[in-house]
Amino acid sequence: MKKILVVDDSALMRRMMCDIIESDQRFQVVDKATNGLEALDFLTKNTYDAVVLDVNMPKMTGIQLLEELQKRKIQAKVVMASTDTAEGAKVTLDALELGAMDFVHKPENAFALKEDSFKTELISILEVICESRACNFGRTPVREESQTTRKVVELVRKHSGTTSGSKIIALASSTGGPKALHSVIPRLPGNLKCPLVLVQHMPAGFTKSLAERLDSISEVKVSEAVDGEVLEAGHVYIARGGNHMNVDMKSGGKYVIRYSDEPSREGVKPCANYMYESLINSKFDEIICVVMTGMGADGTKGIINLKEKKKVHVIAQEQSTCAVYGMPRSVVNAGLADQIVPLEQIAQEIILNAGVK
Repeated sequence: MKKILVVDDSALMRRMMCDIIESDQRFQVVDKATNGLEALDFLTKNTYDAVVLDVNMPKMTGIQLLEELQKRKIQAKVVMASTDTAEGAKVTLDALELGAMDFVHKPENAFALKEDSFKTELISILEVICESRACNFGRTPVREESQTTRKVVELVRKHSGTTSGSKIIALASSTGGPKALHSVIPRLPGNLKCPLVLVQHMPAGFTKSLAERLDSISEVKVSEAVDGEVLEAGHVYIARGGNHMNVDMKSGGKYVIRYSDEPSREGVKPCANYMYESLINSKFDEIICVVMTGMGADGTKGIINLKEKKKVHVIAQEQSTCAVYGMPRSVVNAGLADQIVPLEQIAQEIILNAGVK
């Protein structure tokens, strides 16, 4: 039975959260804390398979607790219970950067926790988090590998003939993705030779905040993709939460973003499979598919279908650097991966395969 610590200052929320968790016989709430300070005491003395952590609490907030765990080098698998607001999105991204592994939408009204959708989401996240490796705490240093990036860019310039032809980079990530992307996107040069489209499994509101945060620390332009906008080289387009993102070819050889409202696929929306399949009829000479940390198998079927018609190069994130080795494992097990590389090398492999202007 998996041992869970629940941290929330609301007695009602705590009780209802515990009832939901213990309704599944695989989980047992062994400790409860009313604030971050109490939780820190528990985490100093005990280990848990997962921690469900509230954000706003007296004495010590969820963010302050994560910072303290980082200082003390205490490993914990943390799921944030976050409200779905603009401020909630910002704080959630702070938490994910500090080592929280995922988050669940906590309704403002405690009685809304009884809804099946919330229960299903929380249990499915706990199931994956409990089986995953512990996340490394700490914010990812911005441009920590800028010298390496410059060397790779110069190398690509000298051998520019090896990266000829029109290309696009299509990246998929899920659980652990927001933090992992901070080790990839800021390391890409502004003169990248092609555009990058990205599906990160997140709800509406969170993808815009993620894009703004990455844009502020990157040479490449990063934005939440807008329906109808034309793709440009050196620009990262993040799929809007709650919609499926497709790449559509226009007359004149230009490509535009198109959103569609098909049902969820692989249990997610946006789904990378739709993004990959939208490139089947494109005129790109090569599509560079990058599959990073995340639960499930999103991306595999789309790449299989894409490979039937297009030249594809697949980069999969190596297991030991994944928060959850689900999506990359699926790609590797299907025999699709051309390269399996650790997180810190993904950016340089993108540069080497895509080229620079």
